[in-house]
Amino acid sequence: MAHSVLDAPHFVNEEAAFAFVEARLWPNGPVCPFCKGTARIGRLQGKTTRPGLYKCYPCKKPFTVRMGTIFESSHLPLHLWLQIVHLMCASKKGIATRQIQRMLQCSMKTAWFLGHRIREAMTDAPGTPNLGGMGMTVEADETYFGTIPKEEIMPRAPGKFASGRKAGIRRPAHRAVLALVERGGKARTFHVAQADQNTVSKIMRENVAKQTSINTDESKIYNIVPWRFAEHATVKHSANEYVRYPEGKPIVTTNTVEGYFSVFKRGMIGVYQHCGEQHLHRYLAEFDFRYNNRIKLGVDDTTRAKNAIKGARGKRLTYQTTRSRKTAHA
Repeated sequence: MAHSVLDAPHFVNEEAAFAFVEARLWPNGPVCPFCKGTARIGRLQGKTTRPGLYKCYPCKKPFTVRMGTIFESSHLPLHLWLQIVHLMCASKKGIATRQIQRMLQCSMKTAWFLGHRIREAMTDAPGTPNLGGMGMTVEADETYFGTIPKEEIMPRAPGKFASGRKAGIRRPAHRAVLALVERGGKARTFHVAQADQNTVSKIMRENVAKQTSINTDESKIYNIVPWRFAEHATVKHSANEYVRYPEGKPIVTTNTVEGYFSVFKRGMIGVYQHCGEQHLHRYLAEFDFRYNNRIKLGVDDTTRAKNAIKGARGKRLTYQTTRSRKTAHA
């Protein structure tokens, strides 16, 4: 018989929600966020005590598993947090802030802040291994999303050809996004001010192993790549070449990274619709996380949500109220 995964106890009961999060953030028992101690910690179970409250007797301070995580200083019940975490992890193209607002019957600001905190939990932890390696292929490509705000557009000196209301102003440029996708593996994306040789080369050196074979299109920004990695092969899109089968070697294509971009753009345009420049890196982290925890890598929706919760530790995120209003998205 069919049943909803949202009927699980930790989605509907606050005490079960605390137990669920504690099992993932405290696998070896409670840890005091103040003194980092693990000894002489007791659970407070008075009639008026809120769920999940502990006390560290050495430093005499109470705490819950929320402290030091994305859940801290939130008035939203933890079981509702877990519902949205699951939905964001299970929705391939994301879930709109307005949709979260309607589901939780909360304010727009609460739903917007909730989504960004969860995206913060999805970011890679420091020290994540580089992509690729011996005998592996990484595809690299760039795409452009959104436009530069008018206040950042450089004025152009008016000449004799300048006319109309746009005279003297350069057309807005699109924001550049560089993606590195390990074939059959994980992806890593970067929001860059400008996709040029130096920027792309630096990012690739820092995130891809030297023994890797690189596949790109014929763009000149990848001209430095052959000097840095084991091999560099290109496909010529301008000649309608999208895949090549060299004899005795892996296929040459950028279809994998372009498939990643197709999901990213469908989500950003179809679901989120608008993204403030200062928040684009958080949306990239969200799409990276779902791609890196996908079914083909043996990660189902439930496990993906658990992985997101594990990333909640040590990732506080605060915004000013004025900024929240200005950058709220649909």
